[in-house]
Amino acid sequence: MLGALPVIAGFCSRLRIRELVDAACPVRDVAQLTHGQVIEVLVANRLTSPAPLVHVQDWARAWAVGEAFGTDAELLNDDRIGRALDAIAPHLDQLAGSVGLAAIEAFGIEVTRLHWDMTSISLHGDYPQPEPGYATPRFGHPKDRRPDLKQVQAGIAVAADGAIPVFHRAYDGAAGEVGQVIGAMQGLQKLAGPHRMLMIGDSKLISYANLAAMDRAGVSFIAPASKQYVGAAALAGQKLADATRVDYVAARDERKSADRRGLWHVHEDDAMTLAGPRKKDPILTLRRIFVHSSARAQAAATARAKKLDRARDDLARLERGLGSRHYPTEQAVADRLAAIGRDRRVGTYLTAQAGTDPATGKPTLVWHFDQSAIDADAATDGWYALLTNLPPEAADAEQVLRHYKGQEAVERRYQAFKGPLAVTQLYLKNNRRIHALITVICLALLIFCLIERQARQALTARGQTKVNGLYAGRPAIPTGRLILDALAGIRLIPGTGQSPPTIPQPTDLQLHLLDLLDIDPRDLR
Repeated sequence: MLGALPVIAGFCSRLRIRELVDAACPVRDVAQLTHGQVIEVLVANRLTSPAPLVHVQDWARAWAVGEAFGTDAELLNDDRIGRALDAIAPHLDQLAGSVGLAAIEAFGIEVTRLHWDMTSISLHGDYPQPEPGYATPRFGHPKDRRPDLKQVQAGIAVAADGAIPVFHRAYDGAAGEVGQVIGAMQGLQKLAGPHRMLMIGDSKLISYANLAAMDRAGVSFIAPASKQYVGAAALAGQKLADATRVDYVAARDERKSADRRGLWHVHEDDAMTLAGPRKKDPILTLRRIFVHSSARAQAAATARAKKLDRARDDLARLERGLGSRHYPTEQAVADRLAAIGRDRRVGTYLTAQAGTDPATGKPTLVWHFDQSAIDADAATDGWYALLTNLPPEAADAEQVLRHYKGQEAVERRYQAFKGPLAVTQLYLKNNRRIHALITVICLALLIFCLIERQARQALTARGQTKVNGLYAGRPAIPTGRLILDALAGIRLIPGTGQSPPTIPQPTDLQLHLLDLLDIDPRDLR
């Protein structure tokens, strides 16, 4: 199998991955492989057929790794791969920054607007003695809802230009997202250079310490405010009639008819001030922009109706079971009420009183949902607030919303991170190698996204947006996954004696994609 290996090798060369790794982690002259060669192959494995490290050698034997990367498959045993991960581990921040800069320079990526977010990666194994200085596996709040597994976390920053992940870091499994913002900001500033940077994130971006640090550093930001900073009363006080309709269509609505698309409105009120924990801390002045999403309002109303219905069913069963072996006492009923309020998340609506009938000694129950509490909650449906320090002349309320909606690019890249690149649950020898492997996977994600960006740019230069036959024989906008899948069928006949390796005729679709990516598959190492 040759597949997309020439494409991956070409992009690795443009990013100088081998060169940068070997400069940071040189090997002895007698070594048969450099660490840079091993890391390149690991990146290629993630992009073509992700496998546990113990199976990478078998993959390399079946694929044309020797021809594409000049690397002997027989040398790629799991011990050699592990030693390469061990070698790069002390230099990960340096490598991530260097490769990010190489991507910016080689592909002309605009990095003045960057979207930041973090995700969790679940781990198999106990890791009872983690090595200091590397991401420590711990129990936390995993995004995949596997609280039984330890985790580490990864953060990536995606450039608005092509949704390219130009920056990444790994963190301890229990690291709070709020506490990582300043370090990430400082790393991103090095990539952005002298230009003023706009950092966009989720509500974890907002804290006095984070915003004060960005203000001092001359960094702009946009993030949604949690109810700690903009309470429910402020949201409930918003009126749609006071807001301005925004001509914005969410990606999920692009194929829907106009009457089925979500509607967006914005309203900017007076400036908001934020005080620090100490009297001497300067007062921060922020713009506060209220946003209303009709789709979000409908989803909130539907979710509330469902949890109320489920709570009613639970309460009806409780009423029918009063005095039974399950609920023989007033305390048993009270305990069940508390559980219903907690599990169905209706505690703010539910007014209930358990008692005991003096005549029979059996427990009693009186309950109702507080309609005023329900109405107060419903008044906030669809509303949230964005906070920013961008001046109005740099971005009006509508533009602030448009900038923020680009945050879905990070979520889309995490889908690739855990989908095509197969990051589900990891199991490695130690946390040092886990930390290093996350960098390898992030390098693979970078190439995955650059392939997509280059194909789209080449199409745009030709006045086109889709590739014929790319998806189930139909035209489609190229994505990293569709491109790699389409190229996967390319094969290579190994050379023998004086005969060089040959590539049987690729399909027209494969030739077209290779042309868009400016890759000649015959240009092997």
